[in-house]
Amino acid sequence: MTELLYPEKSVDANLEGLKGVRMLLMDVDGVLTDGRIVYDAHGQEIKSFSVKDGMGLRLLMDAGIPVGIVTGRSSGALQHRVKDLGIDLLFDGVTDKAGLLNKISQQTGIPAGSTAFIGDDLPDIPIMKKVGVPIAVADAVPAVLAAADLVTAAKGGHGAVREVCEAVLKSHGLWERLVGKF
Repeated sequence: MTELLYPEKSVDANLEGLKGVRMLLMDVDGVLTDGRIVYDAHGQEIKSFSVKDGMGLRLLMDAGIPVGIVTGRSSGALQHRVKDLGIDLLFDGVTDKAGLLNKISQQTGIPAGSTAFIGDDLPDIPIMKKVGVPIAVADAVPAVLAAADLVTAAKGGHGAVREVCEAVLKSHGLWERLVGKF
């Protein structure tokens, strides 16, 4: 594991700050993926997702904590991944992520203050400023790292989302029970 830039913002060291999280939202490219975009010979976009992140998201949803995607890009690969995971809250092609937060709060009945958002790049900063728990992946750009209350040890696309999911579940006292099912 690499040395944390902001050890005081470590997700694992700040479980108390996650107790109020009732919904998790996140960006895609650079958070659920490593940020690379690959095109095949036909121009089809290919994305690589971590199965560990997927398991974390499913565990969170199974525990009754809604999960949503808020991203500026649209892609068929993302549509397939969201369907596979059973995520109902998909907002792609979004240019104003912070403005969308009110709509998501109205739709879910969960206030922004009880929402966490995981981001990695500049377009994520406005929504990070409005949620209760702004989180950056380890390899986020410096401005996002500075705007975050918490920073993952893992990089985007390499278990960062799983790290957050586990920490939220632990903060709610649900982790041991969920692991016990296995």
